[in-house]
Amino acid sequence: MKSAQVENNVLVVKERENETLDGRKGAILKVLGCGLCGSDIIKLKQHLVKDGTVLGHEIVGRIVEIDSETGFKPEDVIVTSHHIPCGKCEYCKNGNVSMCRHFKQTNIIPGGFSELVYVSEEHLQNVAYLKPENLSCEEASFYEPLACCIRAVKRATLKQNSTVLVIGLGSIGILMSQALKAFGMNVIGCDLLASRVKVLKNLGIEAFVLSEMCDSIKADGVFMTSGSDKAIDTALKYVRDGGKILVFSSTPHNMGYANNEIYYRELTVLGSYSPSPVDLRDSLELLADKQIKVTGLSTVYPLEKVQAAINDTLENKILKAYIQI
Repeated sequence: MKSAQVENNVLVVKERENETLDGRKGAILKVLGCGLCGSDIIKLKQHLVKDGTVLGHEIVGRIVEIDSETGFKPEDVIVTSHHIPCGKCEYCKNGNVSMCRHFKQTNIIPGGFSELVYVSEEHLQNVAYLKPENLSCEEASFYEPLACCIRAVKRATLKQNSTVLVIGLGSIGILMSQALKAFGMNVIGCDLLASRVKVLKNLGIEAFVLSEMCDSIKADGVFMTSGSDKAIDTALKYVRDGGKILVFSSTPHNMGYANNEIYYRELTVLGSYSPSPVDLRDSLELLADKQIKVTGLSTVYPLEKVQAAINDTLENKILKAYIQI
């Protein structure tokens, strides 16, 4: 089978042995498509993965082989996430499921940028669902990234009708803005690029080019979905005293928040990482109900062009790539 493997911090398509059950419980999926996540790109840019690694986790696939106690069967088209919390450890009991050690150890094998993958029985039982018939595979691939956004919205615990500013309108910023709106928030988005601002406006959400933002805006919550160092200063500028900043991005120079800003203004700064099984379920429901619109947000590339998709994403030529396999 073909897989896009890491080689000197770029992805190269190579042949490797087919995945088979070989006595394991679970399923073998023919991957139909896999979204390119920003975390995949960060792992390559920061040299965080070894040669031979297969990235990709936002998958939609058809079951070709299965040994499972679930109701899934061959030919079912499903979505699944890659990590599963144990539900029993102190992290899980305290709501920090993405810090669960078991969560970090579970994965799709070898990775979504591959013709075939193995998903365990645990995946099938906890984080896999039939693809809704009214969603294309490309639309359904947003199942996991949207769930990440839903997790962030829940963690912020903002009141209904709160004013929320989303900084950075890449694909995650656009998903986050829609998720906040779906949860009853008054949302404003901002970005440096007018083309991205236009996308959010076309979805019925107020948005501005950053240079045109009114200085008087004071948000109850600011969601930082941009990895720019300047995003921190922007968040501090527009959050109201006593407000919240939700960090959903990493910055290249590990910049931090000024202690005195947090102290004297009684700000809450919190992070959010990956979703729980409940967040994943909620995500699929919002997608199927068309409360979150993702049509046109991604650009399709064949597996052989996955590195080109990464380059185009980095150069802001596209919002997001969907790798069709």
